Order: sequence, then structure tokens, then C-alpha cells
Amino acid sequence: MLVNILIILGTIACLWGGAHLVVESASKIAKKLGMSELVIGLTIVAFATSAPEFAVTVSAAMANKMAISVGNVVGSNIFNLGIILGTVAIFGLVKTNKTLLYRDGSALVLTGLILLFSFHDLVLSSFEGIILVLLLIGYVIILIRSKTDLDEDLPGGDFKWFDIPLLIVGVSVIIGSAHLLVMSASSIAREFGISEWMIGITIVAAGTSVPEFATSLVALFKGRYGLSIGNLIGSDIFNMLGVLGTASIIRPLTISQSDFYSLIILAVYLIFLFIFMRIGWRVTKFEGVVIVLIAVFRWWIVTVI
Repeated sequence: MLVNILIILGTIACLWGGAHLVVESASKIAKKLGMSELVIGLTIVAFATSAPEFAVTVSAAMANKMAISVGNVVGSNIFNLGIILGTVAIFGLVKTNKTLLYRDGSALVLTGLILLFSFHDLVLSSFEGIILVLLLIGYVIILIRSKTDLDEDLPGGDFKWFDIPLLIVGVSVIIGSAHLLVMSASSIAREFGISEWMIGITIVAAGTSVPEFATSLVALFKGRYGLSIGNLIGSDIFNMLGVLGTASIIRPLTISQSDFYSLIILAVYLIFLFIFMRIGWRVTKFEGVVIVLIAVFRWWIVTVI
């Protein structure tokens, strides 16, 4: 038991470290390619910080641990837009604009509804997974073609040749750590009689969301509000379309009825956040506290279901 707990703590630290390398190197590479800063925040940075969720979910799917596979994505998404966004809003004003809300916010809500429909029979088939991945590709193409920018400087220096090997090292560390995390979490779940879904939606989800948390806070403290919230929105879209889509292509994902209820709660939560971010084009400290409390309440509901 102690060994598994130490492994989980160690792998979470490695996930954060590996994701930090990925974010820094990927951002510099993207800037070298001349991509707009808004696109970097919604794609490269967002996808890079979602690397832990991708590695954990795919590893769990390959190990036939569907509860952790789906639970990690659902838990990470509610953690990203609940705990992290709420905390960021508490520490500073989170600004939104029409582009982020109507294009990216709408894409987030629509993705949640599509995922809910795809799981209506409690199974996400390989064909449905391919559709999700294609939707993600389409979304990325739209972003790349978009000329919209937020006039914010992305943290980090200029591109150096060693950023490419650093990116490879970061991804390798994330994948290896994710495998150990899934194994240790499963062992603890079995020993305590806790369901793997609960482990995936809480401990594993929070641990794999550390990169998003760090990135959004850093962006906030430097006044880069668009990058801060854009990272969270992009990460969640990638989680639902890219991560679950890829995992289901490898092996169809099956969930229980109670797990489906969690997906319903997630979809409703996304709609609620969309409305929240539209009011005044910002998320205030008070609203941040409300968002955090709702996310915590939602987790409590999941434990009861």
C-alpha cells in the first residue's frame, strides 16, 4: 500500500515535470513556425498540458480498465473548468471575449453534448471514436486558419535546437509515469474496495490536471488572461474528442449507467459555465468561489451515485 502511494506521488510529480518540458518546448516550436499566440494557447499549449490525460486514458484503455479511462477524462474536465478556473478567478479577474466564448466555448459545449449522445448506449465504439478525432482535426484546422490574436506574449524564450529533443523527453516521461499511475491507482482501488471509476475521477484526474493548473496560474499572474482560460477550454476539448476518441479506436469504451449520469452532469456543467462566462465577459472572484463549490458538490454527487 505504502509503495503504491509513493509511486502515485512520484508519478504525479513526473507528470508535471514532463508536461512542463512539453509545454515549454512545444510553445517555442510553435512560435518558431509563426502560429498566433491565441492558436498556441488553444492547441499546442492546451494539447501539451493534456498529455497526462492522454497517456493515462490510453494506457487504461489498453489495460482494459475502462472505468479509469473514461473517469479520468470526466474528472479532469470538471477539475479544469471547476477547480482550476474557479481558483484562477479567485486570484485574479478572468476575462473572456466573443471569439473565445462563441467559437471555442460553443465548441466545448457542443463537444460535451456529442460525447453524451455517443455514450447513450453506454458504449463508445471505434467508429464513434474516429468521428470524435475527425471533429478535433476539423476544429484545429479552423483555429489555424483563424487570424484572431489576443495580443499577449507567450511565456518562454526563443526557439533553440534542443527544444525538439526536450519535447520527446517530456512526452516519454509522461507516458511512462502515466502507466505507473494507472497500475498503482488500480491496486489501491482493489485493496480498499473503491471502484476504479472513483479513483479515476478524483485522484488520477486531479493529478493529471496539474499541468493545466500550473500553466493557467502562470498565465494569470503575467496578465495573459486569454492564454489562461484558452488553455483550459482547449484542454477539455482535446480530452473529450482526442483522448476518448483515440482510446475508443484502440478499444471500445464501456461505462455503467451511473457513469453515464456523470456525463450528463458534465454536459449541464459546461452549459452553465458558458452562461457564466458570457455575463459581463468575465469571471469574477465571487463567481470563482461559486464555480469551485459547484465542482466540489458535483464530485460529492458522483460519490453518492
